[in-house]
Amino acid sequence: MNEIKVKVGLQQRVLPNYRVPFFDALSEVCPAGLCVFAGDPRPDEALDSGVVPLKADYFHARNRHLLSGMAYACWQTNIQDWLEEWQPQVLIMEANPRYPSSQKAINWMRQHGGRLIGWGLGSPKPQGSLAGPRLKRRKRFISQFDALITYSRTGAQEYAELGFPAQRIFSAPNAVAPKPTQSALERPPTYAPGGPVVLFVGRLQARKKVDYLICACAVLPQDQRPALWIVGDGPLRRELETLAEEIYPSTKFYGAQHGSELEQLFQSADLFVLPGTGGLAVQQAMAYALPVIVGAADGTQSDLVREQNGWILTNGSPQELSALIARALGNVEHLREMGAASYEIVSREVNLENMVAVFVSGVNSVLEV
Repeated sequence: MNEIKVKVGLQQRVLPNYRVPFFDALSEVCPAGLCVFAGDPRPDEALDSGVVPLKADYFHARNRHLLSGMAYACWQTNIQDWLEEWQPQVLIMEANPRYPSSQKAINWMRQHGGRLIGWGLGSPKPQGSLAGPRLKRRKRFISQFDALITYSRTGAQEYAELGFPAQRIFSAPNAVAPKPTQSALERPPTYAPGGPVVLFVGRLQARKKVDYLICACAVLPQDQRPALWIVGDGPLRRELETLAEEIYPSTKFYGAQHGSELEQLFQSADLFVLPGTGGLAVQQAMAYALPVIVGAADGTQSDLVREQNGWILTNGSPQELSALIARALGNVEHLREMGAASYEIVSREVNLENMVAVFVSGVNSVLEV
């Protein structure tokens, strides 16, 4: 079945801009309706939000953020009001026990005969003195769901290790863009006269580790140094510009770019590098047939970046990154082959269409029980 025939509710803590296209795409296969319930991030979160779905319904959650760090919790005070108004028959919600109001939603759905699907990254083994109690809490929490949807095979394995039945775990690729509509870009067999170009696209904040990228390029031998293009803006821009001026003047900062300007930069680059976390631009780079180097992140990268199309950093140090950049740029023929593999992966596997299809399968599986 390619559609979901019942009303669907989808709970999120916050609504990041990059996720809106997926919610709109999912709503197109929900003729009975899809409503997204999500609130605002904390003021100190570097999260782009504010865009709401055009096709899916949207209900603004009143988020009450409590404490911070490992003790952080989010209470969504009006979640029952939303459920009473929307009356979903299936609820997809974040599989996160840090949201106390989620239990209220779970209880409401059970009382009204609804189905529950948890959606999350997975569940790495907790560490520290409270690891045992935390593990028991996670097991109790996820046991309440009829099915789980996760971003990666790693996440699916982690949920299975908690005792959740493997046949009720679905892996949906963590996609932010549809299948590429353009043909695979064929770059020339040699670099441009100015030499190879390494591209970064993303928000300029600490977790992206752009400083590592600048340092990694700076320690390369003079005859192996690429042009480094930094696309994006953020709180660390001035600090990064100062660092580049001091140790790697071949760096060019473009600021935030969109549309045809950004497209031209992707087309003109030879290698895409994201040393830190939050790889939303990785899929976009791969659609332009770019090989990629990425940080280990949250486990989803292993489904997107493989030995055929790129490298995943292990320790994430500038020294490791520098060695990988030198290795990648040292063989232009192989680099072009890896770029072609990137295009095939996002064209055939990791795209919004496939992500939606997995959600449809997951929802329909719980309706058949």
